[in-house]
Amino acid sequence: MTIVTITLILITVLFVLLGSGLWVGLSLIGSAWIASEFLTTKTLQTGANMVSEIWASSSSWTLTALPMFIWMGEILFRTRLSEDMFRGLSPWLARLPGGLVHTNIVGCTVFAAVSGSSAATLTTVGKMSIPELRARNYPEPMVIGTLAGAATLGLMIPPSLALIVYGVTVNESITKLFFAGVFPGLILAAMFMAYVAIRAKTSPSWNPKVETGMSLGDKLRNSRFLLPVFALILTVIGSMYMGYATATEASAIGVIGALALAASQRSLSWGSFTASLMGAMRTSAMIALILAGAAFLKQSMGFTGIPRALADWIAVLELSKFQLLMALLVFYIILGMFLDGISAVVLTMAVVEPMVRGAGIDLIWFGIFVVVVVEMAQITPPIGFNLFVLQGMTQHEMGYITRAALPMFLIMVLMVFVLIAIPEIATWLPENIRQTR
Repeated sequence: MTIVTITLILITVLFVLLGSGLWVGLSLIGSAWIASEFLTTKTLQTGANMVSEIWASSSSWTLTALPMFIWMGEILFRTRLSEDMFRGLSPWLARLPGGLVHTNIVGCTVFAAVSGSSAATLTTVGKMSIPELRARNYPEPMVIGTLAGAATLGLMIPPSLALIVYGVTVNESITKLFFAGVFPGLILAAMFMAYVAIRAKTSPSWNPKVETGMSLGDKLRNSRFLLPVFALILTVIGSMYMGYATATEASAIGVIGALALAASQRSLSWGSFTASLMGAMRTSAMIALILAGAAFLKQSMGFTGIPRALADWIAVLELSKFQLLMALLVFYIILGMFLDGISAVVLTMAVVEPMVRGAGIDLIWFGIFVVVVVEMAQITPPIGFNLFVLQGMTQHEMGYITRAALPMFLIMVLMVFVLIAIPEIATWLPENIRQTR
């Protein structure tokens, strides 16, 4: 069989398995087994290779950071963190153009720095901000749109689950990837806030209730509610930046800090503790199964020769870096309509990584590029996960939520071009951080 035939068969098998409702991880393993058993001329010990790859992908020490950061987010999800953030942020943001809508963006940015999960960020901030903003007559599309867009920052601002998965898949430093996401995440949040400010000044329907003035002393007193979460952020991120802890060690520090924060708020009970532990275990097991399937599929595809043939084909086309990135941008946007972000990353890296390396693109920078595009997948129908979460929280039609999130999607596209034009946004901090032991 030719490489084209093998590729078409493998893609068909994969999408049939995914379309049947089989778990993503098992679909990857099934496709890899068929590729290894039937789509290569080599005599392979498919069962032994599968066991070896799954064990190797699951026993990575670096991967230990994943369940720990997930657990940290699960613990904080069950605290009064969202209420405290709103009380601490609202006095400072109320007088900005756009008013309290900025609490959606800043709140998501802050929680993203201790969660790593887009869904957890959206749920935690949204459950507090939506009722408050509705009561103050803020435009509903702006409330929903900013939540949908800003919640995706959980995929970029460290500790990011997507960056951990990407780092493990391409064998890059998790710590460097974390710091590569800091500036792009903050810039994207600033772009969201700029859009809100412009809409507030230009939209005739913008007529929220005006907040009463608050003295500087009262603002400072309310700011005390932000101290615990900022202390946790500085402890986790600072320990990595100063070189005192690796990403894995920082994740353990984060769990201890989250438990201490929950205990201080009297929201830590045996029930919430076990619920957070089980939630973290379910999410970690799901991601680990996807990574295991991707590792086996990567090996099987190597035996078929697909990655090498595709890299040779791309080389013949003589695409410039910009052309290659534009092709990948469109590819990931389309793929994101049908797969969640983490699945899209692990599914494609076996093919995309050799192409990117061959084009001379920095893999740390490319990780941020991929995460920005994957963020778009969270708010693109029909599988945009943030859209489903918001539908459950607001009871709006999916079309209404999608239209509200469209401006945020376009801002993310703009962010891609900013990254391409100024790659130092993602590369400067990783190149200048102190190396961890």
